[in-house]
Amino acid sequence: MADGSKVLSVPVRLGGGRRYDVEIGAGALTRLGVVARESLPREACKMALISNLRVFGLYGARAVAALRGAGFEVAHWLMPEGERFKTLRTAERALGFLSEFGLERSDCVVALGGGVVGDLAGFAAAVYLRGVPFVQAPTTLLSQIDSSVGGKTGVNTNAGKNLVGAFHQPAAVVVDTDTLGTLPRRELTAGWCEAVKQGAVGDRRLFERTKRFLSEESRKGSGASHAVDAARDEELARIIAAQCAFKARIVAGDEREDLGRDDARSRKVLNFGHTVGHALEALTNYRRFRHGEAVGYGCLAAGEISKRLGLLDESELESLRGAVALAGPLPGAEDLDAETIRRAVRKDKKAVGGSVRWVLLERLGRARVVDGRDVPARVVLASIRAALQTPRALQQVPKGDAK
Repeated sequence: MADGSKVLSVPVRLGGGRRYDVEIGAGALTRLGVVARESLPREACKMALISNLRVFGLYGARAVAALRGAGFEVAHWLMPEGERFKTLRTAERALGFLSEFGLERSDCVVALGGGVVGDLAGFAAAVYLRGVPFVQAPTTLLSQIDSSVGGKTGVNTNAGKNLVGAFHQPAAVVVDTDTLGTLPRRELTAGWCEAVKQGAVGDRRLFERTKRFLSEESRKGSGASHAVDAARDEELARIIAAQCAFKARIVAGDEREDLGRDDARSRKVLNFGHTVGHALEALTNYRRFRHGEAVGYGCLAAGEISKRLGLLDESELESLRGAVALAGPLPGAEDLDAETIRRAVRKDKKAVGGSVRWVLLERLGRARVVDGRDVPARVVLASIRAALQTPRALQQVPKGDAK
């Protein structure tokens, strides 16, 4: 890039020779137009940018300038901010914008924002004209390491989260790590909870590396500080790249989450923490928890179930608890009724044959998919209760002990 910052590239390889790249680096948004031009059909001339007011105010001018510099005609549309606006009604408004702009099949949608923007913009791109290309420019940690990679798009309905959606892979993903410097603390916590999740289900070395980084951040007391630290920023970029590479490997092996696969490398394992997490989000009308915060509680619940079923050693559960604690403080949940959450879990969209598929742990770095009929209701209930109490208990532990 122009300032000499190192660019990391992670390939996402799919069936039939398809692939796209995730480009990661400080200031990467300045290359958004170049990356788009290299990734799209040569006939592409219009870029429909979807964002929200907060993100566009921070990074919109930079993104638009980069796209126009590559010769694209650009128009933008801003959706309301928040998970509760990731709906069919909002998607319909986005589709109206694409139509009014005159987007054609060779043109492109650009998602500039976090996971909500990426999911909705990707869904609009998937259904408009039966599918147009889109480029992800994720600006939150969670979207950079998880939701921008893999092609899942969708919206929520009154019946549950992401019940309407499509698999629609991006043409490219551009991750500008500078955007993390303007994130609220809670958004970083949400992202780190997802990072802990990914290491926990598939790569112990990634889990330990992420945990060491968080421990060092905690030791320095730099959770809300963005002072210049080149070595720290380089390691952050490498961790993001490693997280993306892990997600890419899973997606390459099981792009559409094959119903017949329950092995430790199926895409189902990425749902670790999401069974309870989605229930928490829905029961609180998507107002109390960021998605990653809810997943943090969900990971604790799934870890508790794993231990109570004799799959996971207590020391491994303690390490998981410590990693979630290092990710950052979670909103209080002690007032929520565990039995209500357990009943909501039964409506999980990942159910097969009427049975929830729990993603549990045999050890850190090794997941197991378990049929919900093999998990007693009393175990689920006790585990949810324990998980809801865990964050407050961990907050009483001196920082140096939560390792």
